[in-house]
Amino acid sequence: MLWGQPTMMTRMAHSEMPTMRSRRLGSELKRLRERAGLNMGDAARELQSGQPKISKIESGQQGIRPLDLDHLLNLYGVEDEEERQNFRQLAKHVRTLDWWSAQGPLLHDDLKDYLTLETDSSLIRTYETQLMPGLLQTEHYMSALLQHHYADEEARLMVETRRKRQGVLDEGTVHLRAVLDASALHSTVGGAEIMVEQMEHVLTTSRHRNVDVQVLPQRRSVTPDQYVPYTIFTMRQAPTADYVWLEHLSGSTLLEREPHVQRYRRAWDDHTAAALSPRESTVYIRKLIEEYRAQAEE
Repeated sequence: MLWGQPTMMTRMAHSEMPTMRSRRLGSELKRLRERAGLNMGDAARELQSGQPKISKIESGQQGIRPLDLDHLLNLYGVEDEEERQNFRQLAKHVRTLDWWSAQGPLLHDDLKDYLTLETDSSLIRTYETQLMPGLLQTEHYMSALLQHHYADEEARLMVETRRKRQGVLDEGTVHLRAVLDASALHSTVGGAEIMVEQMEHVLTTSRHRNVDVQVLPQRRSVTPDQYVPYTIFTMRQAPTADYVWLEHLSGSTLLEREPHVQRYRRAWDDHTAAALSPRESTVYIRKLIEEYRAQAEE
């Protein structure tokens, strides 16, 4: 699924496409500049360059040399050595090659953005209304879900990519918290046997210390404007930041502005408060497994 028009950025041709990490670095440098009460012209004079260079750095279209970064941090009044080192690490991290980099055009740029957010997060909070979250899906569930929307080879690649994504849970570097609307559990994908396997996998995965699963039953009420599927990513590396990824019929949207992100943090608090506890959710899913087993035996 392609992204919709993002709130904070304009999509460009692939060759000009900034990476998620370079956009994050640029956004943080822009925040520092504005905090210091400076404009792009001030930054350009510090680097003895034109304003277009600063614009490209802040939009993520261009990286920044270590020496230029130090000059900007001096100009912006960043004196704390730990904070300076965090920015140096972030700038270095922009050039990281991940396992999906070799896939080239086989994976869309928007999917690569999502994979970057997932990999760089310390905390992932996701609310799903119709389907299981990708990090919790079994291979059979994935295949049944994708086979009607993609050609065989493309579906195979998507399944392989999704399986590799799940490695972040095994590494223990990220904490996954998932709130599943009851409709996502009752929507049969691929048949009852596949759903039994899928529900059992959710229970097994939820026993991991870094995974929490809650079910939002149909009888629990949440305000209508909070029924949009969303994921909140909290970055692991300082300076920390939250990003919100929204899924909708025409694509996906990335939210970065703090007022927008804060709205979804509040929505998350409402959803977790309305949902069953992890223990109650386990009981709910076990009962559902028995229902699916009965269907499979019919």
